[in-house]
Amino acid sequence: MQIGELAAATSLSRDTLRFYEKRGLLLSRRLANGYRDYPPEAVQWLCYLRAAQALGFTLAEIETGLPLLDDPAAAAPQLRDALLRKLDDIDARIAGLSALRASLARELAQPGFGCPVLAA
Repeated sequence: MQIGELAAATSLSRDTLRFYEKRGLLLSRRLANGYRDYPPEAVQWLCYLRAAQALGFTLAEIETGLPLLDDPAAAAPQLRDALLRKLDDIDARIAGLSALRASLARELAQPGFGCPVLAA
């Protein structure tokens, strides 16, 4: 499958596909004419990659921490662990943002509020 076909099948741009390939997230072979040739399973892999990104995983996390799709049944426990870790990360970020919000609300509630940045 050539890059245009893969782009159409996944709704990703050619630049995005080249970027993923440069990062080692997508493999292709070069044809005699220099065109990239992607295997049919690249579509499934890219759907998995985009779903992982939609769940908050970074490309670095996907590269190092998410199991591959070679054997989905065997990868399920690892994927569940990765999702649980991501959930913990999100909870920690929410707690941090809640604390930041409370701090800002306290500052704004002070009588005679002035800009704390300018006061410093």
